[in-house]
Amino acid sequence: MGLFNIFSSKKNDTSPIASVLPQEIYQSGVLELQDIIAPSALKVSPRALNLGDKLVRTFFVISYPRFLSESWFAPIINLDKIFDISISIHPIDTASILRTFQKKVAEVQSQIHLREEKGLVRDPILDTAYQDLESLRDSLQQAQERIFDVGLYISIYGDNESELDRIESEVKSILEASLVYLKPALFQQEQGYKSVLPIADDQLKIYSKLNSSPLSSIFPFISFDLTSDKGILYGINRHNSSLILFDRFSLENYNSITFAKSGSGKSYATKLEVLRSMMFDTDVIIMDPEREYEYLAEATGGRFFNISLTSEHHINPFDLPTPREDESSADVLRSNIVNLVGLFRIMLGGLTPEEDSIIDRAITETYALKDITADSDFSKVEPPLMSDFELVLAGMEGGESLVQRLTKYTKGTWSGFINRPSNVDINKKLVVFSLRDMEDELKPVAMYIVMHFIWNQIRKELKKRLLVIDEAWWMMKSEDTASFLLGLAKRGRKYYLGLATITQDVEDFLKSPYGLPIITNSSIQVLLKQSPSSIDVVQKTFNLTDEEKYLLLESDVGEGIFFAGLKHVAIKIIASYTEDQIITSTPSEILNMKRARVELASKGVVDSNNMMMNDPDNQTNIVQGK
Repeated sequence: MGLFNIFSSKKNDTSPIASVLPQEIYQSGVLELQDIIAPSALKVSPRALNLGDKLVRTFFVISYPRFLSESWFAPIINLDKIFDISISIHPIDTASILRTFQKKVAEVQSQIHLREEKGLVRDPILDTAYQDLESLRDSLQQAQERIFDVGLYISIYGDNESELDRIESEVKSILEASLVYLKPALFQQEQGYKSVLPIADDQLKIYSKLNSSPLSSIFPFISFDLTSDKGILYGINRHNSSLILFDRFSLENYNSITFAKSGSGKSYATKLEVLRSMMFDTDVIIMDPEREYEYLAEATGGRFFNISLTSEHHINPFDLPTPREDESSADVLRSNIVNLVGLFRIMLGGLTPEEDSIIDRAITETYALKDITADSDFSKVEPPLMSDFELVLAGMEGGESLVQRLTKYTKGTWSGFINRPSNVDINKKLVVFSLRDMEDELKPVAMYIVMHFIWNQIRKELKKRLLVIDEAWWMMKSEDTASFLLGLAKRGRKYYLGLATITQDVEDFLKSPYGLPIITNSSIQVLLKQSPSSIDVVQKTFNLTDEEKYLLLESDVGEGIFFAGLKHVAIKIIASYTEDQIITSTPSEILNMKRARVELASKGVVDSNNMMMNDPDNQTNIVQGK
């Protein structure tokens, strides 16, 4: 404030200091966006620019071949270097270019006639030029093509001159292999760099004339790669035949979701990912509603549990997990009580607020009946059974109706499934829970119980795991199971768990309020062939273009779109012969394999008890996913 007073104390003072206004002093200290993004220093030299700690060199394309293939620019776009590309496109009036063509055609015709009059041998270069000019002129006259002035500029970055020279050599060798030639913008590096900046200011103005067809072969009309340094092979990029290698555990969350119509290859693609993930020390647990993964479990030495009313495998929902180091027994007990209330809500077809309170109190007393409290050591206690809970509930006021509805689970037809101690051990690399033989009415209950059992096992030990939920639309039918699935998607990362959700009924999945949040919490999304009835919902949910929409409608089995973060490419699922023998779900192929095993066993080639059939011809051919 004192400084301002000095400047304003004398109205007639014309000294330089007094002439500086307070507003100007303020403005001189204001930071603008250009001050923040500008480099710390700038030095212009004939062949490069120094931008702070980086060197940048700009090039322009001076020559193209007679023909440009569709993917000629793909190696540059997919180059694992830091670079910028600018494409400046200026349409030329067709009428004016046709007049120029008429003169050029006349010149070429004249040269051909002169050679003929002199009796010289025909010049193939002139003949080819004449044919090209005539063909292009016809296309222009019929409005099938247009002519453009195209400037293609590339700026590469490096820490020093030798790195710039090395990148320059690599870029030139790639383009020159396609007969496309570059030149550095000598003594024009500043103008070249400004031409590449995203401000639409082309200061080089070095153009080549291209018609529509070759122009369409330049970026952004080609696909980029989704190739990582680590991960598993998901498939082939259908646009440029590159490999789609990705590691789900390198993303912000480890979840994926797959949408596809029946028979389009979703289970095949999932089994392929499971098989390849196991080779990278990933434990896999699968919820299998159709018994499709049994052979995979047997072939890889895993465990297969068939959950049904007559099954020998049982899971007690009252089991309590051993608390982790960062958890207390009270927290675990409280969490399990909340989960059990959700289970009874599904089993009993909904609860009123009063019944919810009674159930909550009865569960606490049931644990107390077995001397299980917040201070207990859960590894040394015997958990109660459903019949114990029924006994406690029967002695509570207002529990009579609940006991009657619960009887079928304790004494009725369904008692064999739920009223037994747990005898399931999932200490294997691959574990499959099949629910195919479970009655449809009980499937949501069975899914809820199995999912909680799996979650409790996951919390016991921190390991890299993949949990696969096939036909997840079953879980979306109940609010409690859908809510639990969303909880897994959100909390799984903390326990090094990747959740793979697979469904064919897209509309049923998205009707649930938990459907869209599960999608947004999945870093990897796979869309295979879609049915016309659901494609509009899929397009709206994933913001697909019309071209991508039609691609999903017209895709073959095992083809679709693969999303990883903000990137997505067209994918084709592939497998080797041996992988295909293990994971195929096509009934005719499974039947043929069974016959082949019986035949080979009769000849002594393989053991009849060995489910893994050797490849008799040592084939390694690639087959499309089914």
